[in-house]
Parts: sequence; C-alpha cells; structure tokens
Amino acid sequence: MPGPKRARLTRIGTHGGTFHCDEALACFLLKLLPSYQDAEIIRTRDPQLLSSCDVVVDVGGEYDPQKHRYDHHQRSFNETMHSLKPDKPWQTKLSSAGLVYVHFGSQILANKLGLKEEDPVVCLLYDKLYENFIEEIDAIDNGISQWDEEPRYAMSTNVSSRVGYLNPRWNDKDQDTEAGFQKAMRLVGHEFLDRLDYYYRSWHPARSLVEDAIQQRFEVDPSGEILVLAQGGCPWKEHLLQLEQTMDVKKPLKFVLYTDLSGQWRVQCVPVGLRTFQNRLPLLEEWRGLREEDLSQLSGIPDCIFVHSSGFIGGNRTKEGALEMARKTLAQQGEPN
Repeated sequence: MPGPKRARLTRIGTHGGTFHCDEALACFLLKLLPSYQDAEIIRTRDPQLLSSCDVVVDVGGEYDPQKHRYDHHQRSFNETMHSLKPDKPWQTKLSSAGLVYVHFGSQILANKLGLKEEDPVVCLLYDKLYENFIEEIDAIDNGISQWDEEPRYAMSTNVSSRVGYLNPRWNDKDQDTEAGFQKAMRLVGHEFLDRLDYYYRSWHPARSLVEDAIQQRFEVDPSGEILVLAQGGCPWKEHLLQLEQTMDVKKPLKFVLYTDLSGQWRVQCVPVGLRTFQNRLPLLEEWRGLREEDLSQLSGIPDCIFVHSSGFIGGNRTKEGALEMARKTLAQQGEPN
C-alpha cells in the first residue's frame, strides 16, 4: 500500500543561464517571507516549468501580481515605485528586485524587525532601503545612467557588478551557473540584511539626537546656527538636512559639534548637500592646515588641535574651544579672508 503523498515544495521560478543582481535579490527577498522560506528555486526558461511555479521573477514576459508574476522585460512594462505607489517619489523603472520589494517589502521589514507593517519605523526604513539599496539595482539592470546633470539615483553598493563577477568566465570549462547563483543570493541578501540592521540600529536612532539638537540650538548660541550633538559618531548629515525642512528652520545651520572617541571635540561644517564636499561655511581660511599651538596662537582660542586643509572640520580639546571656533567663523562670514 503506497504511503501518503509528500506535499509539493513551493516553487520560485526565475531564468537560468547568466544571472544578475536583481533576480538574485528578488529570490532572496521572497525566501524571507514565511510562505516562501522553504521554497525550491527553479532556474529555467521553459514555459511549462515556469507555469508550475508559485511565483516567477525576471522571466516569463508578464507582470501580474494577482498571479505572482514579476517580470519587467516586456515592451509594455514601464512601472516605477511612483506609478505603483503614487505617494512615493522614485521614478526609476523597476527590475524584478524592485517589483518584489514594492509588493512585499513592508511585510519583510516588519517580520525582520518584529514590528507591524504600519509602524512609522517600518515606513521610514522601507523608503530608506529603496532609495539607498534597491533603486540602484533597478536602475543598473534596466540600463539607466546614474547621471545627467543631477544624479538620478544613489550609488552606494556596486553590488550589481560584484554579482556579475560570480558568473562563469567565458573560457571556463564548467559553465554551470547554479553554484554561482546561490552564492549571488547569499552575497546580495546578506548585504541587504546588513543595510537593514544599520539603518534600524544606527541611522534611525540618530534622528532623535539631531532633532533634539535642533530644538536646543538657541541654548548653544544666539545665532541658532550651531548644533551640539549629545553623542558623537552618529550619522547626522541626512537627518539634519531633512529636519531643517520638516521643522521649518529659518536660518540654515552651519556647524555641528560632537565628541570623538577620545573625548575631544570636533566642529564640523554642514555641507550644502549630501553628495557634495562644498560646505555652507568653512572654518576660517587662515586656520586651515594649522595644528596645536600654531593654531591656538593665530586664532586666540586655547586647546586647538587642528583645522583640516579644506576647512570642513576642526578639533579642540574642550567644548568651549570648539564652540569658539564656530563662533569666530560665524562672526567673520561675509568678510574677506
């Protein structure tokens, strides 16, 4: 008498042959979902085999979320994050990674973080991970140039190229891509999870520190242009530039003070934007490149350590000294150096 039939494994279908970052990430993301965590990955272009799969990514010529078909190669496909979620600003054409993220990203993040999908932290990190991880993969797979006059998307990983190198070399005797694809899934998947961990445990908590510093800025200096962070080492630039807008800061912030690992103080200039080395107000030109006693004598500020040759950052052994470096620079803004 035959035994009971074994339940068929859930199947994720994608194309065989040369693999790319987008479908490697799409498959990894799907396997983070409870319904696909034990799924078998079928790599083929055989329509019959693909039709037997529960979900298909990056192959098949069809985008139909009701049927769990997520290809982006068909001529009719022009979907972006904005077209599928009109409240989102990104208008880069989606790859299979972006499609899976659009439909399942919030659920994946909520599961990994132990939060509800509607939690504001999940919503914030959903946007952050798309803009700083997924969009780059979408754009590269669709052959979209990063630059015209302004960058169309952030390039922060170069993971697409690293996945590409995992394919067999043209002159390898063994052209089997299965082992390489599994390695690619692990590579891009681990990078995605590392990025999520960083944004959740480091980047997001820094936001409240910056917000508090902005609220207390007039207690630091009457100008309201100098911030003091309660803790050094936190990623503050993006939060500062965003919070200036949301908190309706009238006068642009110029300097941020914080302690380094040794407990000494840094005074750092606020940049004009995230992707530029230009600062709103560099430290005084005559201080640049000087150190220690030479700098203290010229500036008239005790305990100076250095000012970088470009003027974007300086150091002092005390909070009072760092604050005075910022104040003296503010006092001379607009004057010829």
